[in-house]
Amino acid sequence: MGDRHEKGPVKRRRRTTIAGEAAGARAQRGGAGETLSGKVLESPTKKHDSNDGNNHRLSCHTLQESLLSSDSGYSNYRGILNWCVVMLVLTNARLFLENLIKYGILVDPIQVISLFLKDPYSWPALCLIIVSNVFIMAALYIERRLSVGTISESTGTFLHFINLAVILCFPAATVLTVTSMTPVGGVFALAVYTILFLKLYSYRDVNKWCREIRQAQARTLFRSHSCPSVHRANGCTGNTHVSYPGNLTHRDMFYFVFAPTLCYELNFPRSPRIRKRFLLRRLFEMLFLIQLMVGLIQQWMVPTVQNSMKPFQDMDFSRMVERLLKLAVPNHLIWLIFFYWFFHSSMNFVAELLQFGDREFYRDWWNSETVPYFWSNWNIPVHKWCLRHFYKPMLMRGANKLTAQIAVFFLSAFFHEYLVSVPLKMFRLWAFLGMMSQIPLAYFVGRYLRGNYGNAAVWMSLIIGQPVAVLMYVHDYYILHSGDASQSNAV
Repeated sequence: MGDRHEKGPVKRRRRTTIAGEAAGARAQRGGAGETLSGKVLESPTKKHDSNDGNNHRLSCHTLQESLLSSDSGYSNYRGILNWCVVMLVLTNARLFLENLIKYGILVDPIQVISLFLKDPYSWPALCLIIVSNVFIMAALYIERRLSVGTISESTGTFLHFINLAVILCFPAATVLTVTSMTPVGGVFALAVYTILFLKLYSYRDVNKWCREIRQAQARTLFRSHSCPSVHRANGCTGNTHVSYPGNLTHRDMFYFVFAPTLCYELNFPRSPRIRKRFLLRRLFEMLFLIQLMVGLIQQWMVPTVQNSMKPFQDMDFSRMVERLLKLAVPNHLIWLIFFYWFFHSSMNFVAELLQFGDREFYRDWWNSETVPYFWSNWNIPVHKWCLRHFYKPMLMRGANKLTAQIAVFFLSAFFHEYLVSVPLKMFRLWAFLGMMSQIPLAYFVGRYLRGNYGNAAVWMSLIIGQPVAVLMYVHDYYILHSGDASQSNAV
């Protein structure tokens, strides 16, 4: 009896435990529990899951837009961009292979040298660039005399005007009269003088503003620096600053002449050190890209331009359009390479050597939706100069914004024509008209095209507009020189 009394409760505990385990297992398997009466109840979760499953089987559509619709909000087109790049590479590879099969290898380094020199013993472009130091020194010594009051402000302005006028006229006269000057050498020399003109104009303006500030402070008997100072000075990386007239030194002047900017400051922002790896990368890019551009011009552009002369002479419109479109691809590719070579590789190389801190040489012009946005973002040094020394002074003199903008385009058109017509020794005004045509184009795009349509219009003007100007100048140059050659042969 004692044993039975001891075993009974133990058996009951085992039955209870087994029943609990079975109920837990059933709950895990089916989500159902068991009541005291033994009835099985279905859990709410299982009922909800079964309803969702039935809904999914009955309905598979939701309210949504297609990915390519503008209302979808989808913007990840990276795969399509990669596809465009692949198609562009394959298309140009086919054109390049076709060019090689048709013309063979046309790249000739000796011919490149002949573009700069007619006579190996005559270097007129280099001599012309060396002479530019005379005008640099003239500007410096004029400012020194003005700083000590030896000459009056009006006399200094007159002397600066003469110096700047000679900077533009003297190289142009030299290029036009010296027979050994090649067109490429002339373009290079005139580009150097144009940059020098803009730099010395800025140099004169800033020093004049410093004198005005100094005179105003002297009148109020306020003793302080005449210009705002920062913690770096031109030509050195110490913690000193330059104030007027302490900036009127040879070191300061030639630092500004070689710095990758057109706008003068007494204290430029400076980088702390020269990064050698960065410098070597930029140098490699400069050497590689210049050879690539020369090779593409000789191999691709020159044959296309030569084959375009006959349709222009015969005035075959359909063939002219075909030649124009065929020239547009290599011309635009070379222009893009030139942009990267000059504004990124070359200017960063010079800036790194001089520890010049402001490296904003361009902005996102490729996203331009208007023509003015492109012209104000693709060449930041020129844009800053025009804004600081031309556009804002016109507004201060009472001109309205439209007049000032047209005047800026006019100035740009003049220098474009100056850099093309003078070296070619012919005046056709195609570059001038091309720049001035940007004014009505800017009005049309800004008024009627928005967003992606405006960006496409800007790209079209770049891709098509440049080849038109190239063909016009090459055609006129070819007609002019072929006429001269035929006359000499007849004589």
